[in-house]
Amino acid sequence: MNDDRGFIETLIGDGRPLLNLVALTLIGCGGFAIFQAASGGFLPQDVAFLGMSADQLCNLQGCRILHFMVHDRVSFGGVMIATGIMYLWLSEFPLRNRESWAWWAFVVSGTCGFLSFLAYLGYGYLDTWHGASTMILLPLFVAGLWRTRGMTDKSVRPTWRIQGLGQLLLVMSTFGISMAGLTIMTVGMTRVFVPQDLDYMGLSAAQIRAINTHLVPLIAHDRAGFGGALFSCGLAMLFCTAFGRPSKSLRQALLLAGIAGFTTAILIHPVIGYTNLSHLGPAVFGCAVYFVGLAISTRQRAAAGVPAAA
Repeated sequence: MNDDRGFIETLIGDGRPLLNLVALTLIGCGGFAIFQAASGGFLPQDVAFLGMSADQLCNLQGCRILHFMVHDRVSFGGVMIATGIMYLWLSEFPLRNRESWAWWAFVVSGTCGFLSFLAYLGYGYLDTWHGASTMILLPLFVAGLWRTRGMTDKSVRPTWRIQGLGQLLLVMSTFGISMAGLTIMTVGMTRVFVPQDLDYMGLSAAQIRAINTHLVPLIAHDRAGFGGALFSCGLAMLFCTAFGRPSKSLRQALLLAGIAGFTTAILIHPVIGYTNLSHLGPAVFGCAVYFVGLAISTRQRAAAGVPAAA
C-alpha cells in the first residue's frame, strides 16, 4: 500500500504534471476538433440527436448551414489549442517559480471554462463526448490546483505595470478576446444567431427550426461552447500579459497561442464564404492589435539589450 501511494505521489509530483496533462489533452482535443470539423462530418451523437447526417444537411441551402457549423467548430478547436499552450507556459514557468498570480490564472480561467459546460445545456443538447471529457479533465484539474496551492509564494504580490506600448496592446487585445468570448457564449445561450449569421445562411431562425427541431439546439451548443472556451482562453492570456514577466518563453507562448486561435477563427471564414465585414472585422482588428503588440514587445526587449533567452 505504501509503495502504491509512493508511486502515485511521484507520478503527480507537486501537481504541475496534472495541470500539464490537462493542457496537453486540451491541445489534442483541439486538434481533433479541427480535423473532425474540417472533414465535414458529424460526431455520432450529433447524427443521433439530429436524425440526419452531415451530407443530408449539406444538401440544404447550398451547404451553408453545415458550413456555418463547421466554422464554429474549427474556431473552437483553435481556441482549445491556444488555451492548452498558455496553460503549459503557466505551469512550466511562473507557477514553477512560485508566482501566486499563475495559480490564480488557472483558478479563474479554468473555473470559467468548466462552468461554461453548463451553457451547452441551455437548449437541451448534452454532447456525451464533451460531457465525458469534462468529467475526466475536471478531477485532474482540481487535483492539480489542490497540489499546487501551497507551492506559491503568497508573500510576493503580483505587480501590474504597463511596460511600454507593446504590453499595453497585448493587455487590450487579450481583454478583448475574453469579452468577445463572453458575448458569443451569451448569444449562444439566448438568441443563438446574430443578423449576419442568418444573412449568410439565407434563412430566419424560424425557418432553421422548421428544417429540424434539433438543429438550433445543436448550433446553440456549438456557439456557447466556442464562446465559453474563448472567454476562458482570453482570461488566461490576460493574466499572462498583465502579470507575466517579459521573457522569450512568454513571447513564444503568446505567438503560438495567437497563431492557433486567430488563424482558425479568421481563415475559416473566407474558406466557407462568410466574409461579412461587420462580422469578421472585429476579429481581424483584434488580431492586428495582438500581433503588433507582440512585435513591439519583442523589439523593445531587443532595443533594451535584453538577452534573447530572457
